[in-house]
Amino acid sequence: MGTVSGKTSNAFTYEAEYRPASAGRVHWSATFRHNGDYAGMRHGCVHDMLGVDTASVDEAIKLDIESTWTRAT
Repeated sequence: MGTVSGKTSNAFTYEAEYRPASAGRVHWSATFRHNGDYAGMRHGCVHDMLGVDTASVDEAIKLDIESTWTRAT
């Protein structure tokens, strides 16, 4: 299990946890805040992560979080 945090292009901060699933998938769950106030949660999954180094998994999850949140708001 790992964690990532960051800020989306539309100024929401997030903290996320992720864990490996089967067949190279990684499931993540993120909590979003805007100006410190709770703004929502999202869940997702990235594929083809089998044998990928931790830094690359972190980056793939951050990109998926960005895409998921900005498409939804």
